[in-house]
Amino acid sequence: MSSKENDRRIDYIEFNVSDIAASKAFYGGAFGWTFTDYGPEYCEFADGRLTGGFTTLGPVGSGGPLVIIYADRIEDAQARVEAAGGKIVKPIFPFPGGRRFHFSDPDGYELAVWSAQ
Repeated sequence: MSSKENDRRIDYIEFNVSDIAASKAFYGGAFGWTFTDYGPEYCEFADGRLTGGFTTLGPVGSGGPLVIIYADRIEDAQARVEAAGGKIVKPIFPFPGGRRFHFSDPDGYELAVWSAQ
């Protein structure tokens, strides 16, 4: 992909976390993400399309934009989030374009999962 194709697209997402191992266990368990460690204070994650990072170098739970993850089967995604230790903040609800739910991860970040189904 050329730099022109990347212009104005989300390229990377970074989370300040309290425990990188716990974040890897949560996101790996809930969504199957993979990880590359870059020392004790930084880990890159990959979801198969987008990459980002977990770092312990900043304040945890400082807010930020709502990150939304797509799922073909939203009920299965919600079950995986709960099994991995996430807290459902807003149960599955309809919205224009499909359905979604919001959850908080172990560090208190709120994210959402949506599906066209």
